[in-house]
Amino acid sequence: MDLKAFIKDFPDFPKKGILFRDVSPLLADPIKLEFIAKHLIENIDLKNVDYFAGIESRGFILAMLLSCYHKKGFLPIRKAGKLPPPVIAESYTLEYGQATIEMQTGHGSIVIIDDVLATGGTLQAAINVAQRAGFKVIDVATLINLKDLNTMTFNGNPIKHLIEY
Repeated sequence: MDLKAFIKDFPDFPKKGILFRDVSPLLADPIKLEFIAKHLIENIDLKNVDYFAGIESRGFILAMLLSCYHKKGFLPIRKAGKLPPPVIAESYTLEYGQATIEMQTGHGSIVIIDDVLATGGTLQAAINVAQRAGFKVIDVATLINLKDLNTMTFNGNPIKHLIEY
C-alpha cells in the first residue's frame, strides 16, 4: 500500500532547514489506519506485551490505535510538566533544540511507538525513560524512518517502520 502518497511535506517547519512530514492526511483515512494497525508491529510477538507507549504527540495517536486494535493498554510518554508525579524525566537533543520527556513510574512490558524516526534522540530518550520508570521495553516502532538521518537499532535490529525516506 502506498502510504507515502498521503504524507504532506512542509519545508522549513518548525524551523528553517527542517522538512516536516505531516501524517495527518494519512490518519484521516480509515483504510490506511487499519493497514497501519495490522502491519506496523506485525513482526513483534505481542503475547508478552502489556502496553503500547506513545511519544507525545503523534505517537499518542498511533499507540492508541495499536492499543485498541491489539487489546493492550496505552501509556503516554509526555513533554515535561504534563503528568502528575511520580514521574521519571529524560532530557535529550533534538534536530532543532533541547527537550525533556517524562513518564509515570510503573511496571510491565511495553512497545514504544512514535510517528517519525529522524536522528533518534527522542526515541532513545523514550527507551531510557521507560526503563528508568520501571518498564521492560520489548520493542520500538515508528511509522516513518528518515534513514539518512540515523543508524538507530534496538537490540541489534533495525527500528520497525512502514515508510522510509
